[in-house]
Amino acid sequence: MTSITTSAIDTPLRRSVERTCDDLAMLVLAAVAVIAGLTFRDYGLGWDDYTHAEYADLLLRMFGSGFKDTAALSFANLYMYGGGFDMVAALLHKVIPLELFETRRLVGAVVGVIGLAVTWRLGRRIGGPLAGLASLLLLALCPIFYGHMFMNPKDAPFAVAMIILMLGLVRLAEEYPQPSPRTILIVGLGAGLSLGTRILGGLALVYAVIGFMPLFLEELRSEGLRESVRRFAHVVYVLLPGLVLGYLVMGLIWPWSIMEPGNPFEALTYFSHFFEKPWKEMFDGAIVSVPDMPWSYLPTLFALQLPEVMLVLTFGAVIGTLVMLPRREVPARRKTILLMLTLAATLPLAIAMVKRPALYNGIRHFVFVIPPMAVLGGLAFGWAMERLRANHRTWQPVVLATFCFGLALSLAEMIRLHPYQYTHFNHIAGTVRGADDRFMLDYWGLALKQASDELREQLVERQEVPPRNRKWKVAVCGPQRPAQVALGPDFTIGWDSNAADFAMTLGEFYCKGLTAPVLVEIKRDDVVFARVYDIRGSSISSLLSIPAP
Repeated sequence: MTSITTSAIDTPLRRSVERTCDDLAMLVLAAVAVIAGLTFRDYGLGWDDYTHAEYADLLLRMFGSGFKDTAALSFANLYMYGGGFDMVAALLHKVIPLELFETRRLVGAVVGVIGLAVTWRLGRRIGGPLAGLASLLLLALCPIFYGHMFMNPKDAPFAVAMIILMLGLVRLAEEYPQPSPRTILIVGLGAGLSLGTRILGGLALVYAVIGFMPLFLEELRSEGLRESVRRFAHVVYVLLPGLVLGYLVMGLIWPWSIMEPGNPFEALTYFSHFFEKPWKEMFDGAIVSVPDMPWSYLPTLFALQLPEVMLVLTFGAVIGTLVMLPRREVPARRKTILLMLTLAATLPLAIAMVKRPALYNGIRHFVFVIPPMAVLGGLAFGWAMERLRANHRTWQPVVLATFCFGLALSLAEMIRLHPYQYTHFNHIAGTVRGADDRFMLDYWGLALKQASDELREQLVERQEVPPRNRKWKVAVCGPQRPAQVALGPDFTIGWDSNAADFAMTLGEFYCKGLTAPVLVEIKRDDVVFARVYDIRGSSISSLLSIPAP
């Protein structure tokens, strides 16, 4: 990782390779945008979607009333999060002919594509066109990131905000001590978006403080203490307009954060402790209370859910960074850049393993470490190809073919799982088929949308109508709001299975398998994601296989 170079850049062949990589990157971005535009309606609602839509309405009402209506500042616990994504979706819904939740899926797709573009530019800036293209491919073909970008209103936008901030920090390291206006703008915008989305964005300050140490130490050796302090003070001074911009952006998308100076710290304290009534989830074949998850929760799930090619390349890049740090011949700026990226990809996981907070819903809260992982992986691939070009050119096709094969494996799984890419488990875990009995898959209940659509279609085909003077009654084991939105006004949703006509259940451990006719079955890779049963005339006391929390 010491010199991800663009040697022989003056030759026509090198220019051709670089132009080809950039053209391919643009093609990949265009392809993802087109596919997302054609498929965003396929993604269902999660547990939090309806509540986030309500939060957006309250925020817009607050702005529209000149801050007289402040219900948004005490709504559930969402006032401790930013609502930028929710407000953009709500405003866009007013001007385009899509339903609200379709609009939210579309906005998620747009934000995700922005994240892909920024990741490409970051990888290209550090390692050249080939590394940039590899970074883009690793992220675009990461099922966890791709799946979450459509339907995760907090964690996916936060991941994009953090990679924007990382781009700003990398530019700052390259231009230190004379950052350009564009760099100042990117740092401020990234900081405002990150902190305004989740208070966890403050981790970027840790990345910067630790990451800039090699550069600061080099400054001390070459410039002396007095000049080093003067240069640092100058950088802080010129960054002030960007930080003011960041504060304004944070306040715009997270109004509660600026109502009192201590509010962001209150949010940090609040989220550092588990804030809900504990429930249980399945991890490694055991049913565990979420505050009691073992330290191995995150490393196990990252190892089993990320594509194998990303795991190998990211691990190689992290080891390469650690080996590079003591070497005197490596420029301090490069050490700073790679150290910041490595911290962004690993430090949040290390902190969680040590602190052991309540962990649940797989790795969705840590999606923000995946883009820097993709950049590290792209840099490692670019470095490897450059070394092979210089020393073992005959091995280049082998490495390239292996890389493409790894991407193809991931792509095949994404196609097979659509639209449930976020449930992906890699071949180390035996794919979702091997993980089904050991881990939770569709913990957000996205399959209820497809199950609902197929139930309505079946009733129409069979020309069945509800009993006189009432609607169809559906008992749901899973999130209620997504099923209600998908089924529409002709259905009543609830938990009571005794009085219901149909039972809709997720294929998770907490939902019973019923001995009743199956009307709808949603499966991927022979794994049941959801079922709809005809329970008319049956006596079923509960849909839960475990006591309610």
